[in-house]
Amino acid sequence: MNKRELIEKVAEKNGTSKVEAAKAVNAVIGTMAESLKNGEKISLLELGSFSIRERKARNGYNPNSKQNMTIPAKKVVKFSIGKYFFD
Repeated sequence: MNKRELIEKVAEKNGTSKVEAAKAVNAVIGTMAESLKNGEKISLLELGSFSIRERKARNGYNPNSKQNMTIPAKKVVKFSIGKYFFD
């Protein structure tokens, strides 16, 4: 499912227009992105939890140039699946 399909499903389930559903979906995604940028953890009971994890710098290999390289440290989003999917 992509974002367009999600918007269509939300509009269908709520009996609203696609424009209103798009505003709601965009608001949720935007709010989640802001919270993660601020280092907050997001827990959605049925779905799971999102958090930011720091990945350390590490050595890697560039297959095109056949040279070793250092991959810089960066922050990544970690998702932990909720209990709902295990039942």
